Amino acid sequence: MLRSLTVMLAALLTALPAAADAAADAAAGVKAGPAAGAEAGPAASAAAGPAADAAAGVGAGAPAGVRAGVRAGAQASAHEHFLTQEAAVTRILEVADQRMALMPGVAATKWQTHAPITDPQREQVVIKHSGELALPFGLAAEPVERVFEVQVRLAREWEESLTRQWQSQGFNYTGPIPNLTKEVRPQLDTITTQMLRALYLAAPVLRQPGFVERYTQVAETQLRAGGWSSASRQELLAALAGIRQTPAPAMQRIAATQVLRIGVTGDYAPFSIESGGTLSGADIDLAQRLAEHLHAQPVFIRTSWRSLAQDLRDDDFDLAMGGVSVTPERSAQGAFSIPYASGGKTIVARCVDASRFHDLEHVDRRNVRVVVNPGGTNEQYVREHLHRAQIREYGDNRTIFDELRAGRADVMITDDTEADLQVHRHSDLCRALAGTLTHADKAILMPQDSALVEEVNGWLKEAIASGEPARLLHENLNR
Repeated sequence: MLRSLTVMLAALLTALPAAADAAADAAAGVKAGPAAGAEAGPAASAAAGPAADAAAGVGAGAPAGVRAGVRAGAQASAHEHFLTQEAAVTRILEVADQRMALMPGVAATKWQTHAPITDPQREQVVIKHSGELALPFGLAAEPVERVFEVQVRLAREWEESLTRQWQSQGFNYTGPIPNLTKEVRPQLDTITTQMLRALYLAAPVLRQPGFVERYTQVAETQLRAGGWSSASRQELLAALAGIRQTPAPAMQRIAATQVLRIGVTGDYAPFSIESGGTLSGADIDLAQRLAEHLHAQPVFIRTSWRSLAQDLRDDDFDLAMGGVSVTPERSAQGAFSIPYASGGKTIVARCVDASRFHDLEHVDRRNVRVVVNPGGTNEQYVREHLHRAQIREYGDNRTIFDELRAGRADVMITDDTEADLQVHRHSDLCRALAGTLTHADKAILMPQDSALVEEVNGWLKEAIASGEPARLLHENLNR
C-alpha cells in the first residue's frame, strides 16, 4: 500500500511539468513523497531560465539532501517535543525570511547579466503550480497560491527597489555574485519544500480567529531581512490566515509531506509523559517506529483527554496514541487499530489507608475524596459509578498522584498500568484493589480512513508478534 502511494505521487508530480511550460514547472517543481522520483535532469535545468526562476522564487525538484534529512529525522529517537503553535508559525516566517534574504544576490546577478527582473506570465504559471503541489498535502490550492503570490511579488518589488538604487547611486553590492542555476535554485528548492511542509503543520493555527493580530509581533521579530516592511509583514500574515485544509487520503498526505502528526496528551505515564519540555514513554517510542515505517518524521501534537475526539475530527493530527482506551464513544467518532495493550481500572490510595478502600462500595462514601483528571475514561468511570463520594477535578495528570500523597485526596481510580507505575515510584502509594474493576484495550485512534487503518494494523501486527509494544511498556514501567 505504502509503495503504491509513493509511486502514484511520483507519477503525479512528474506529469505536472508536461502540463505546463517546462521552464516554469522546473521553477516551481518540488517533489513530494519519500520515493518521489528523479530530480529535474540537466536538460530541464538548462531549459529553465534561471533569472526568471529566481524572480518567481521557486526552483527545480527538491534536492535529495532534503529528503534524506527528513528520513534521518524520522529515525532520530532522542528528545522529542511537542510542536507548539508559536513554533509552527515561527517556522513559516523563518522560511519566508530565508527566501527574502536571497533576493539581493539574485538582483545582483541579474544586474551583472542584464537579465530582466520579471516575467509575469511565468510567475503566474509558478503560482498556479504551487497550488497543484499543495493538494497532496491536504491544503486548499487557492490560499496556497495566494501565499506564494505574495512572496513572489514582494521579492520582485525588493529586487526592483535594489535595481533603482544601483541605477541612481551606482552598483554597490559587496557580496559574492551567485550562480542562479547552481546555487540559488537548489536553495529555493529547499525553501519551497520547507514552506509547504510548514504551512501544512501550522494549518490548524492559521485558521484560528485573531491569527493576524496574535502573530504581528512575532512577524516583526522573525521577518528581519531587507525588503520587509510593516505593511508587507501584515500582507503575508493575512495570506497565511487564509490557509485551509482540504480532505485528502491520509496515506497520500503522509507520503507527500513525509510527516506523521501524532496527537498525545503527554500526561499519562508510562505511555506518554512530558517533563522538562521533553516527551518520553512507551507510546512515544512506538510512534517513532511507526513514523519510520511510513518514511515520515514524527511530529507530536498536544491534545487533551477532553478534546481528543474533537481534535481528531478537526484534523489536528493523523492519529492519536499515548494509552488511548478503546470506548464505544471514541469508536463512533474514529477508527481504532488492533489493540496492543490491555488492562482495567483499579483503586490507588495511600498505603496507610489502602485497606479502607478495597472495593467500590467503600470508596463511594460521603467522606471519601476521589480525585479525577477531567475528560478521560477515569473521570467517566468515576462519575458513572460513584454517587456519594466527593469528586475533585485536578487538571494536571502528571502530578495528580501528589494530591493523594499530600493528603488532599483519598483515592484515585485509574488504569492498572498507571497505578503500577506510581506504586513502583512512590513507596507511600498502594493498590487498594489487587484486581481491576473493568477491562479495556489500548489502541491507536485514527480517522475512519481504511487505507491508513490497514497500513497501521499491518505494521502493528508485526510489532506485536515481535513483542515490541510489551517490551517498550516494560522498559518504561521500570524507569
